Amino acid sequence: MLDDIIIGQYIEKDSIIHNLDPRTKILVIMFFIMTIFLLGTFKGYFALAILILITILLSKIKPGYMIKSIKPLLFIILFTFFIHLFMTRGGRILWEWKFLRIEEEGLNLGLFMALRLIFLVSYTSLLTLTTSPLQLTDGIERLLNPFKKIGVPAHELAMMMTIALRFIPTLLEETKKIMKAQQARGADFESGNLIKKAKSLIPLLVPLFVSAFRRADELALAMESRCYRGGENRTRMNVLAFARRDYWALSISLFYLLGVGILF
Repeated sequence: MLDDIIIGQYIEKDSIIHNLDPRTKILVIMFFIMTIFLLGTFKGYFALAILILITILLSKIKPGYMIKSIKPLLFIILFTFFIHLFMTRGGRILWEWKFLRIEEEGLNLGLFMALRLIFLVSYTSLLTLTTSPLQLTDGIERLLNPFKKIGVPAHELAMMMTIALRFIPTLLEETKKIMKAQQARGADFESGNLIKKAKSLIPLLVPLFVSAFRRADELALAMESRCYRGGENRTRMNVLAFARRDYWALSISLFYLLGVGILF
């Protein structure tokens, strides 16, 4: 299960998507999220699926990584689908048994919500898979820079978000090591009822939290010893700059999403 969580992982490739400016990718994802919440037809969702497929092919990321990104949220997706399937009323009755009933409106809304979650997870996973933590920090900070005038700490927010994403794979690796160590001592994380399984997680969570706090303290000391003082007067070795490919990618994506929103 832990191997299926790919949030925060970066896969180095030489692809069109990897070489794009991080601000381009963030803006495209923002437009994608807005479009997906405005759409209400299966034709529109099919058009978005084509966009996701094209982006995956251009990024040279294996489709298996997209499946891995969805698997940890499979329970939430199915739960959302069935809640809307049985609780939403409207349209003709498709199936009925005692107090359970499926109506046309419930089936449509359940499919819409499930597809919405799948598309959101798949497309946003491409951001971390194709963008290094350093690039992601710079991109978020540059996009937040205009809000500095109203007191928004752009650099600090970008740094916190990126550090959180960066340490997810590290904590997952630490979790696997602790689980193997506890299982070697006789711990059982699989058998038993829900309460017993919850209790069995205590030997896992306690050392994990201790390790997380230790890593946070070490990171703070390392940043302080290097005289880190936030974003003021900082310079960068590689300054972000939009290239022609970024303008093309942003324009094509924007027109495509705008066309999908208007036509469907």
